[in-house]
Amino acid sequence: MKYLIIQILDVYMIVILIRVVMSWMRVNQNSPFVRIVYNLTEPVLAPVRNIMPHMGGLDISPIVIFFAYRIIVRSIIIGL
Repeated sequence: MKYLIIQILDVYMIVILIRVVMSWMRVNQNSPFVRIVYNLTEPVLAPVRNIMPHMGGLDISPIVIFFAYRIIVRSIIIGL
């Protein structure tokens, strides 16, 4: 069961990474794929973005989520 949770988190991290890469490129905001990626990631990224201080256009919320992901996966593996 814990490996299933880890795999689901891995897939979600890939989706966040896709969003980060899309933010570097010009993408069609009306594309169904782009909308799905944004709809999947925004509920997690928005609260972190609201807590973090404004960095002058630099969004570091994915970095915070990646660190949280590592902590969660380690605690699942260790069994905390």
